[in-house]
Amino acid sequence: MKYKKVERIEDELSVLGYGCWGISGPAFWDGTTDGDSIKTIHKAIEAGINLFDVAPVYGFGHAEEVLGKAISGSRSKVFIATKCGLIWDKQNRITNCLRPESIRREIEESLQRLGTDYVDLYQLHWPDPAVEIEETMETLVELQKAGKIRYIGLSNFSIGEAERAMKIGEISSMQGLYNMLERNPESYHNIPLEYRTEREVLPFVVKNGMAFLPYSPLFQGLLTGTISNSKDFSSSDVRSSNPKLSTPEFRRYYEVVVDLSKLAHKVGKPLGQIAINWMVRDNAVTSVIAGAQNVAQLEENLGAVEWTMEDALYNEIEEIVASSGLDL
Repeated sequence: MKYKKVERIEDELSVLGYGCWGISGPAFWDGTTDGDSIKTIHKAIEAGINLFDVAPVYGFGHAEEVLGKAISGSRSKVFIATKCGLIWDKQNRITNCLRPESIRREIEESLQRLGTDYVDLYQLHWPDPAVEIEETMETLVELQKAGKIRYIGLSNFSIGEAERAMKIGEISSMQGLYNMLERNPESYHNIPLEYRTEREVLPFVVKNGMAFLPYSPLFQGLLTGTISNSKDFSSSDVRSSNPKLSTPEFRRYYEVVVDLSKLAHKVGKPLGQIAINWMVRDNAVTSVIAGAQNVAQLEENLGAVEWTMEDALYNEIEEIVASSGLDL
């Protein structure tokens, strides 16, 4: 495994991280079982992956519980990055909430589910327009001083909000949507994004010595080349609510993936590995958050960090994407 180091985090982080949304359970992702999830996490740790990115809302606490069971006895080997700010009611209706009292409750619940007394990286999952970022940050600094969290991170926040947050406490990481086909995306699952990843966030994290943790590096599976043109996600699969995968817009992305798949075949590498490797080669990207529902998928992802992308392949990728007509 390869590792990267940034100024604001003491630990070296594996260039391949493990995204835990996919271990939310079969009610959220097709083909998921807790047994497979735990086996996959064990294999990830053995392979040297130390960054595990999770959130309470993933499976409404389920993903944190599964991760907690899987890392029991291996806590010192893992860097847990969880989140706060998305809460749900008895009907599982999700709302944004970054009020201090809510955050204090969330951290305690996360610590219990994870089976640990501290979280390495505590990230604000999404902005809450009803709460000033300064008030939220004051609460996180309190938790940091209390030893319940080591570092503070932002997920899906604009540069302006990040700069405001930095006046109250240190921000060690930023997380955002980023992959070969979504470089400066304006939305995610119909949620407007107030940042542009490649144009704004990447230069910002480099300038400030922060980690950048890109999510959805495989475009929720599209960049593996295994999603067919007919798409058969079940209604419970979270991907069925992604308009980029379920509307006429899908066709535009799918056609580019067909061309990229041909390139992958030519060079003898799986498309998913190429998509991850494309990100790893960027010094601004610290740890690529890639999900894996079973050991086979994890091994495929691990293969992405066993080789180095040459400039010639990178240039071919850029030519294909540039000629696609996609708004990057």
